Amino acid sequence: MTKFTFRRVTAALAATAALTLSSAAFAAEKPTVVLVHGAFAESSSWNGVAANLLQQGYPVVAVANPLRSLTADANYVASLVKQTSGPVVLVGHSYGGAVISNAVQDNTNVTALVYVAAFAPEQGETVLELSGRYPGSTLGPTLAAPVILQDGNKDLYIQQDKFGEQFAADVPTADAVLMAATQRPVTELALTEAAGQPGWHTVPSWAIYGTADKNIPSAAMKFMAQRAKAKKIVEVPGASHVVMTSHPDKVAALIAEAATATTK
Repeated sequence: MTKFTFRRVTAALAATAALTLSSAAFAAEKPTVVLVHGAFAESSSWNGVAANLLQQGYPVVAVANPLRSLTADANYVASLVKQTSGPVVLVGHSYGGAVISNAVQDNTNVTALVYVAAFAPEQGETVLELSGRYPGSTLGPTLAAPVILQDGNKDLYIQQDKFGEQFAADVPTADAVLMAATQRPVTELALTEAAGQPGWHTVPSWAIYGTADKNIPSAAMKFMAQRAKAKKIVEVPGASHVVMTSHPDKVAALIAEAATATTK
C-alpha cells in the first residue's frame, strides 16, 4: 500500500468513526427497533427499512428468527429484548407478527408493536387457521415438497420458480430470484402451534400491509389490525407480501411514527 493510499484509508476510517460516534449519541435518545422477519424470508429483507431508520438515528437489530416453533421463536426474541437496554419497538413481518405478539411477556421495555403484512393472533389461534379464514391466499399450491426432519417435523419452502409471483411480485425480478434462493424454511409446527396471550392486549400497535398480498389476504390483516385496536392502519395499494422490501420508506415511516408516539 502506498503512503498516499494509506493516508486516504486512514482519513476515511477517521471520518467513519466520527460519524458512528455522532450517530450513536443521537441514537441513544431513541428506542431500539427490533425487526423480526417471517417465514420464507430472512434478515436482509429488512435492509431498506433498517437503512432508513439508521439514518434517522434509531438503533436497529434485525433478528435471525429461528422459524422452529412459535413458543421457541417468541422466547428467543423475548430473551434478546430483555437484554436490550432502554425502550424497544418490536416489528414483525408475516409469521414474525405472531412471534412479536408472544415475545412481549414480562418485558416492560416494549413500548410499541408494528405489524408488517403480519399475523396478530388471539390466544389459541394458529397462523395456518388465520391465513385461511378469509379467501385469497394462494400460498398452498406454491409450496415445495416438505423436507422431513429427524424429529418428524417438516420444513416448508416455496418453490423457487413460483416465489417471485407468490411472495414478491412488486420486487425487481433479479432481487426476487435471490430472495427465493436464500429463503429460510419454516416448520409446519410453527404454523400450527396455538398462540399464547398476545402482547397487543396491553401494548399499542400499528399495522401496514399491501392490497395485493397473496400469502395473507388483506381482509385478514385488516381484521387482525382492527381487532388489536391498531393506532394506525396503512394499506399500500398493489404491494406484495414483502411490503417492507418493496416500500421500505413507507414501512420505516410507520415504525418511526410508532416510536415517536410511545417515547416518554
